[in-house]
Amino acid sequence: MTTPEYNGWWSKKVNDNILEPSQEGIRSMEKHLQVVPSELEIIKQDFEKRNLKSKAEEDLDSLKTDYKKLRLFMRTAGLGKMLEQWRQEIHEEKIKTD
Repeated sequence: MTTPEYNGWWSKKVNDNILEPSQEGIRSMEKHLQVVPSELEIIKQDFEKRNLKSKAEEDLDSLKTDYKKLRLFMRTAGLGKMLEQWRQEIHEEKIKTD
């Protein structure tokens, strides 16, 4: 059973113990969403750094492969001889022509 005072209070929904939210502490939805782009930008930058690093590593591997191919070609074509080897070969050719 309820008292008439309680029924009056309930019908008015008056309660001094419940505080209504103040507008000062409430941030707008736009301000909440402003955090997201900055976090996404950090993630994007981190992703780009990783991609640049892997791209640089790929380029380095490609350069190493090209260098090895060039050295092999030079050896096969006789271009990779040392100065002393060239002098020896020239000397031998001079002997043959004399």
